[in-house]
Amino acid sequence: MLLWVNATSPQAVTEAYVAAAQVVVPGGVAGLDANEAAQQFLAWLGTTTRQWLIVLDDVIAPGTLAGLWPPEVSAGHVLVTTRSRDAAWSTETRMLLQVGMFTPDQSAAYLHQALVRPGRPERTDSDTEIAALASDLGHLPLALAQAAAYLVDTGRGISRYRVLLSDRARLLSHLVPEIGGLPDAQTRTVNAVWDISLALADTCRPVGLARPMMELAALLDGNAVPEQVLTASAARSFLELRRTSNVAGMFKEADVSEASVVDDVDAEDALRILHRLNLLDNDLSSGTVRIHQLIQRAIRENEDTRTHLRDLVSASAGALMEVWPDLERDTMFALLLRASADVLISRSDGYLWQAGAHAVLFRVGRSRGEAGEMRGAVEYFERLASDAHTKLGVDHPDTLAARHETAYWRGQAGDIAEALAAFERLLTDQLRVQGPDHAHTLTTRNEVAYWRGKMGDVTGAIAATEELLVDQVRVLGADHPRTFASRGNAAGWRGEAGDVAGAVAAYEDLLADRLRVLGPDHPDTLATRNELAHWRGEAGDVAGAVAAYEDLLADRLRVLGPDHLATLVTRNNLAAMRGYAGDASGAVSAFGDLLTACERVLGPDHPRTLTTRGNLAFWRAEMGDIVGSRSAYADLLRDRLRVLGPDHLDTLASRSDLAAAQGETGDTAGAVSSYEQLLADRLRVLGPDHPDTLATRSNLAGWRGEAGDLQGAIAATEELLADQLRVLGPDHPDILATRNNLAGRRGQAGDVAAAIVAYKELLGDQIRVLGADHPSTLATRGNLAGFQGEAGDVPGARIAQTDLLADRLRLLGPDHPDTLTTRHNLAALQGQAGDAAGAVIAYQALLSDMFRILGPRHPVTFEAFCQMQYWKSQAAADPQ
Repeated sequence: MLLWVNATSPQAVTEAYVAAAQVVVPGGVAGLDANEAAQQFLAWLGTTTRQWLIVLDDVIAPGTLAGLWPPEVSAGHVLVTTRSRDAAWSTETRMLLQVGMFTPDQSAAYLHQALVRPGRPERTDSDTEIAALASDLGHLPLALAQAAAYLVDTGRGISRYRVLLSDRARLLSHLVPEIGGLPDAQTRTVNAVWDISLALADTCRPVGLARPMMELAALLDGNAVPEQVLTASAARSFLELRRTSNVAGMFKEADVSEASVVDDVDAEDALRILHRLNLLDNDLSSGTVRIHQLIQRAIRENEDTRTHLRDLVSASAGALMEVWPDLERDTMFALLLRASADVLISRSDGYLWQAGAHAVLFRVGRSRGEAGEMRGAVEYFERLASDAHTKLGVDHPDTLAARHETAYWRGQAGDIAEALAAFERLLTDQLRVQGPDHAHTLTTRNEVAYWRGKMGDVTGAIAATEELLVDQVRVLGADHPRTFASRGNAAGWRGEAGDVAGAVAAYEDLLADRLRVLGPDHPDTLATRNELAHWRGEAGDVAGAVAAYEDLLADRLRVLGPDHLATLVTRNNLAAMRGYAGDASGAVSAFGDLLTACERVLGPDHPRTLTTRGNLAFWRAEMGDIVGSRSAYADLLRDRLRVLGPDHLDTLASRSDLAAAQGETGDTAGAVSSYEQLLADRLRVLGPDHPDTLATRSNLAGWRGEAGDLQGAIAATEELLADQLRVLGPDHPDILATRNNLAGRRGQAGDVAAAIVAYKELLGDQIRVLGADHPSTLATRGNLAGFQGEAGDVPGARIAQTDLLADRLRLLGPDHPDTLTTRHNLAALQGQAGDAAGAVIAYQALLSDMFRILGPRHPVTFEAFCQMQYWKSQAAADPQ
C-alpha cells in the first residue's frame, strides 16, 4: 500500500488517513468521526502483513504528527519531508537526512535526462546554457521539472526561455505583493516558472482556460479533487468569465470567438493540457486531480487571483453543490467532496458568508451525518451556528437554520432529550423573530411534536401535530407538501397510540390526496404507501402488507433506482413482513442480500446498515439458530456502542435484543441481570413512561418468570399493567399484550381458573379492538384453549384448537409457524384424550412438515420430536 499525504496540518493528515482507511480497513470506517477513523487506520497499519509505505510531505513541525505517527513495524516504512530542523525529529528509530536543493551537477543531469530522450528532436542547448538555467531556478527540483516540461512542449531553446523568465520575473516584482513574502523562500524567478507555464497552457486550445482552471484547483483539496467538480457548469461559467476578461489583453478575438461557451469537453481538455505541462496530475483512472501545494499557494497569492477571489470562491462552492448527490451512494466520492469543501472553507476569506451562509456550509455538515457520523455532524453544526452568530447575528435566518441542524443531528445521534430542548428553544426564538406563520417556524413546531413523541409523550405529539395542522392549512393550504407531511405524522402517532385502524384510515385518505396532487411517482406518495403497508401489517393483514410492499418495491426500483435509501428501506420492510407471514427462511435470505447492498451503498457503519444486521440476527433466531443470533447481536452491540454511543436508542435496543438472546440460549439469570441494567439506563435516558422503558419492564418480568420467580414476575406484571393503563389507555395493543402475559403467568403459577377468566375477558376486548382475525387475537384463542386443557376440559380444548386451526389455515396458510404450533397442540390434546397412537400419527405428519419448513435443528422441531417419542412410549404401554 502506497500513501502520499500533503501533511501541512494535523487535519490534513487525519483526512488522508480517513480516505485510506475507507479503502484498506476491513469493514470500513463509516460512522466514525475523523479522529476515530484515523486511529483505526493506524491500528490496521500495526497489524497488517501487507507491505506499506507512507510519505508525509511538507510537515511543519514534529508536533504536527502528534498522535498520528504510523506504527514502527517491519512491514511498513515512513518518509517525512519537512523544512523544520527541529532536534525532536531524530530518535533511536528515526533518521534525519538533510536534503537541500539539487547540486549544480544534479540539476544539469536532471535537465539533460528530461530534455534529451530517444524519439525527440535533437536539441542544441549547450552545457553552459543548461547550467545557467539551473542557476536561474535556484536548483529547485519542482521548478526544474516544470521548466523542462515547457521546453519539451514548445521546442524552444533554453536561451529564449531564460529571456522570458527574466521578463516575467521583473513583471512579477511589480504584481506580486510583498505581504508574507513568496512561498517556500522562492525567488521571483522561481515563482515566474509557474506563470510562464500557465501562459503557455493558456495559448493551447481551448485558449484562455488553463489559468482559471488552476485557480479553481488552488482553492480545493490538492490531494484529490474529483474531476466532476472542475468540469461542473458552475466551474465552466467561471472559466468563461475569466477567459472573456482576458481576451483583450492576451488573445486575439478570433482565438476564442469560435467557442465562447465553455462546455465539459473544453474543461476536460484544459485539465489534460495542465497535466501535460506538469502543473497538475489528472488521473483518468480515478477521475481525480492532484496539484502540488506549492503551486496552489503561489496561485492563491498571485495578485490577479486575489482580485477576483469572490467569484472564484462562489464558483468553487457552486461546483461542489452541483455535483454533490442527494444520496451519497459512493462513500469515497462523498469523502473527497467533504475534504475539498473543508479546504475551500479555510481558504475562502469569508466570501462564503457574503449573502448569508452559502449552501455548501450546510451540505458538508449534512454529509457527515448522512455518512453515519452523527456526532461529527453535531460538532460541525455547533461550530457553524457559532460562526453564523458572530458573522450574521443571533437572529439571522441562517443562524437559526444552523441551530435547527444542530438540534436535528443531536436527535439522530441519540440525544433525544437535548434535541427536544434545543428545538423548543429554537421555536421560542423563531416565534419572536420570524413570527408564528413563517414556514420555518411551522417546520420547527413539527420537529418539537416529533421529538416529544420520541420521548414517549405520544399523546402530546398527537395534540401538537393536530394544532399544527390547523395552522398549516390556514397558512399554507390543505394541499401543501408540509401540510401533507404533518398529516402523515399525525397518522403515525395515532397508530403508536394504539389506534391502528385509525392510522390505516388516515394514511388511506392521505394517499388519495397525494395521488391527486403529486401523482403516483412522487417520493412523498411512495412514502405514504410505505407507511400504509406498515400499519396494515400492524392491523393483522400481513398478507396484504406483503403484497403492498411488493408493489411499492417495484415502483421504487423504477422511479428511484436500486440504491436509493427509500428503496433499501422498502426491501427491509418487505423482508420483515415476509418473515411475519411465515417465511422465516426467505426473510433471512432477503436480509442477507440487503446487508450486502447496504454495506456497498451506505457503508458498514451507517445506522441503516446496522439496523439490517439486527433484523438479520432476529430472523436467524426465528430459523432456530439461537446461538448464531446471540453472537450476531453481541457483535452488533459493540459496533453500535462505537458508532452511536451508549445512550442512543438503537444501542439500547441492541442491549435488549442481546439480553433476550441470553435467555433463549439458557442463561435466564444473565437475561434478568442484563434487563435490570438496561432498565436503569432507559429510566435515566428516556424516563419512566417511555414505551421502551415500559417494554423493558415487561421483558424483565418475563425472564424473572422463566428464571423460576413466577410470583415476582406476576407482581411486576401487575405493576406494569397499572402504569400502562395510566400512560397508554385501556385499548392500547401493549396493554392487551401485558394482560395476555399476566393471564399466562397466573396459569403457570397454578391458578388455571383465573387464567381462563382473564383470557376470556382479553379475547372479547381483542376482538373489539383488533378484530377477530388479528394474529394477537388468534394467539389468545390458542392460549385459552391450552389452559382449558390444563383445567381438564380436553374435549373443549380440542374443539377450540380445531376451530383455531381452520382459521389459521385460512388466514396464514399451512406452512406458517403459528399454524404448525396449533397442529402441535392438537396432537398433544389427542394424546391427552387417550389416543396415544393417534397422537403419534399426528406428530409424524407434523414433523414431516416441520423438517421441510423449519429444518431438523429448529428448537420447535426438536420439541415436537420429543413429544412424539413421549406418546410413542405411552402407546407402547397401552395394553390395547
